[in-house]
Amino acid sequence: MTVFGRLLVAGAGAVAARYALRVIRTAPPAPALERTNFRGRTVTLAGGPALALGASGAAACGAASVPAGAATLVAGLGAGAVGLYDDIVGARPEQKAAKGFAGHLAALRQGRVTAGLVKIVGVGAAGLGAAVLLAADRDVAGHPRRRRPGAVGRGVDVLLGAGVVAGTANLVNLLDLRPGRALKSGLLLGAPLSGGRHGGIASGAAGAAAGLLPADLAEDVMLGDSGANALGAVLGVALAARTGPAGRAGLLAVLAGLTAASEKVSFTRVIASTPGLRELDALGRRAD
Repeated sequence: MTVFGRLLVAGAGAVAARYALRVIRTAPPAPALERTNFRGRTVTLAGGPALALGASGAAACGAASVPAGAATLVAGLGAGAVGLYDDIVGARPEQKAAKGFAGHLAALRQGRVTAGLVKIVGVGAAGLGAAVLLAADRDVAGHPRRRRPGAVGRGVDVLLGAGVVAGTANLVNLLDLRPGRALKSGLLLGAPLSGGRHGGIASGAAGAAAGLLPADLAEDVMLGDSGANALGAVLGVALAARTGPAGRAGLLAVLAGLTAASEKVSFTRVIASTPGLRELDALGRRAD
């Protein structure tokens, strides 16, 4: 895809996300999406499904093949859907007690299936489906290789790809603690991924993120799990599509390390204490 083509895909993502936001905000269920943010302002979670639709749709249009486009839709829409379920159902009082993966497992041992656990399983399933489709894309594209992998090697490659997609979705969600932070992270990750055969996928996701960034920074909308997971999942497809087993294993190790670190260290505190990151994080945001 040419540079002009990628710009068109990015523009389509921005337009689609903003249009979806307008439609969702005026739909009858819109009042159920209102939430209070960290500053006490009333915002709408409509930005989440709008981002999921815009990023997934534009990225699929920019994909280099039908299997890669299908993988993008499965990952983005799947992660966005279960994220929206968690945003709505997880806000109920009986759901708020379970925090983190350990909390969801503890609730399961007590016979309760939490919305958070549904989201975790759903994002993993979406990542697995996307990885299977990306494996089909590798076969269609006819990538040169000295030896075709056997069933075990192919299975490992698919599992690594699923881990990259789900891990990236989770990482972007972990960053979504302040207005604009997740979208800025998506833009920073998507920009270098916009080149190459699968660059159109990242371009579509980055365009949708850019289209909703002003509303997010103005604290007019909130991404929630739906938007953050969807954006991360689509970018995860872009990452997995351009890497082989070794690259996927390396990416998965980094993602796992960052996820483990988030259990012990506050990303917000790290950003606030790091020059450069602090200023970038605050850029365009309302003053505290």
